[in-house]
Amino acid sequence: MNISLNGYGEQVATFEAETGVVPGIPVKMTGNGLVGAGQAQDEFCGVAVSVRGGFAAVQLRGYVTVPYSGTAPAAGYRFLSCDGNGGVRVQAESTGRSLLVTDADVTAQTCGIIL
Repeated sequence: MNISLNGYGEQVATFEAETGVVPGIPVKMTGNGLVGAGQAQDEFCGVAVSVRGGFAAVQLRGYVTVPYSGTAPAAGYRFLSCDGNGGVRVQAESTGRSLLVTDADVTAQTCGIIL
């Protein structure tokens, strides 16, 4: 992609983190103020950008690049959910979270999305 969307509308909040939360994976709310790694077909609230001392900074809005599995998501609004392996996967209509996919890198198996 010849442009950069990094920094666009970023909003990050700090949550307690369950074991298994690492930077770069989609996370879901698992309790009051607590996030965990998303399992297959879970809706995610954001992407962990850093994890330290039992806490995770989670990006809730803005542009982020995440790994995907399965078919590369086409640009446009797509329903995405966790793939259970630290990435996202395209879902059938009306399941998952509708997000704007801006680009996909089929070599790196990553896609850019706006949360």
